[in-house]
Amino acid sequence: MKVTASLLMSGMRWAMKTGLWQPSREEWLLAARCVQQEEKDRINKFVFAKDAKYAMAGRLLIRKAVSDQLGIQWKDIQLGRTEKGKPYLTNTVDNADHALFSFNVSHSGDYAVLAAERKHVVGVDVMKVDYPNRGDVPEFFRMMRRQFTDHEWSTIKTPSSDWEQLKLFYRHWCLKESYVKALGVGIGFELQRIDFHLKTPQVRTGEVSQDTQVYIDRTHQPDWLFQESALDDTHCAAVAIQGLTQAVSDPPPFRVLEFSELTGVAQPLLPEDVSYWESFRNKKERPQLTKR
Repeated sequence: MKVTASLLMSGMRWAMKTGLWQPSREEWLLAARCVQQEEKDRINKFVFAKDAKYAMAGRLLIRKAVSDQLGIQWKDIQLGRTEKGKPYLTNTVDNADHALFSFNVSHSGDYAVLAAERKHVVGVDVMKVDYPNRGDVPEFFRMMRRQFTDHEWSTIKTPSSDWEQLKLFYRHWCLKESYVKALGVGIGFELQRIDFHLKTPQVRTGEVSQDTQVYIDRTHQPDWLFQESALDDTHCAAVAIQGLTQAVSDPPPFRVLEFSELTGVAQPLLPEDVSYWESFRNKKERPQLTKR
């Protein structure tokens, strides 16, 4: 379908607190009607409710972003996935600039997040900072040794406390994932080829840091900008933007949206399916993990 796009706004940074979202019957059935059939079926296959909520929130975030930014009616939006699983818009847009519109979603802990850019390829990742489920922090780091460069491990282990080291660990992980997701290459990219150099020691809630640099195979990549945020005390996020060579003057912070805001302009694509609610309400929230 070919559509006429409206004037684009600036970059988007949206989040939904899926960890706190306990959807009512009406909300879940409405959400299920507002996504494509294949999306609805895929979401229903998740064993645990938290994963179903992540996936549903991600699709709603994408559809709202496309509708708001490109002016495509909700019911006309068609989404596909690359071979690596990255979602993309299959609609044909009549404006060359608008055709560059890029979006990406991620989820972890209490959040599902979306980043979108009007003229640049974007990737986003969010991580919850937490102690490892098994073993202590040094043991956890030993298991993850091959995921980071010597320079990155030196930065991660600079603080004296385990908690501050974990915050830097997950901050680096977010950066790597955001870069790989922007490239759309999936987990096949050798993470030790990516070397991040942090300039800001700590990113505080409400701030956006833009001075981190990336080196690939020991070569600086000046055409990548990374925007780092702390959503709260235990969640960090990173946005990778290709083609920006310097920090933007007013970087957009993540804005938390409620379900009613996500679905305010939604148009149902599918008929109501009462069994979909029954399937969801019978799911356990999450797997039971035993820490030792």
